[in-house]
Amino acid sequence: MKAKRRIRCLVTAGPTREHLDPVRFLSNPSSGKMGYALAAAAMELGWRVELVSGPVALAPPKGARMTHVVSAEGMLRAVEKLFPQCDVLIMCAAVSDFRPKKVFLHKVKKGKAALTVELEPTTDILKTVAAKKSSSQTVVGFAAETKNVEAYARKKLKEKNLDFIVANRVGRAGGGFGSDNNAVTLIGRNNTQARIGPDSKTGIARKLILHISQKAFLP
Repeated sequence: MKAKRRIRCLVTAGPTREHLDPVRFLSNPSSGKMGYALAAAAMELGWRVELVSGPVALAPPKGARMTHVVSAEGMLRAVEKLFPQCDVLIMCAAVSDFRPKKVFLHKVKKGKAALTVELEPTTDILKTVAAKKSSSQTVVGFAAETKNVEAYARKKLKEKNLDFIVANRVGRAGGGFGSDNNAVTLIGRNNTQARIGPDSKTGIARKLILHISQKAFLP
């Protein structure tokens, strides 16, 4: 079923990289597959999609407007620029929570490298932009957890002023980071809940987009 008007959807995907020097960085195993599948599913529904992607080895979904970023700071700048014009934000990216406090301009030689790296927190992109959302905007977050998944997800849903959160168990075989398959739970701020999967990430993405469209009462 096509949307009655062309919804403007902003999706983030993939990991971020927080560099220690030009050749070393902190990151995570996110492949970007879920975010790219969500972008493709939104376009299938007739939405106009902006995709902000961290470094991944995936072909851009045909028809999506791409913004490539590397770091959490780069993703923050891109999302803040695009968010005011979007109807739906789906923050699927696995953004690094920490970055090195000091970044070296040149490769640090092994014999001169310190064995302790001081870290500082990155900006919480989802919380930052959700605090500015209008009543006509829908914001969807992801909670990637290894335990107490739904409890942590519900806490994030409330604390970050979200409309929906996707509870996603990671660190297990057959789902999560890097896998082609997954199983998730979509939780709404009005206490709605929908379990989706196990299924391919493509199948899950289509069901998530449909649920979000119907429950957000988008025109």
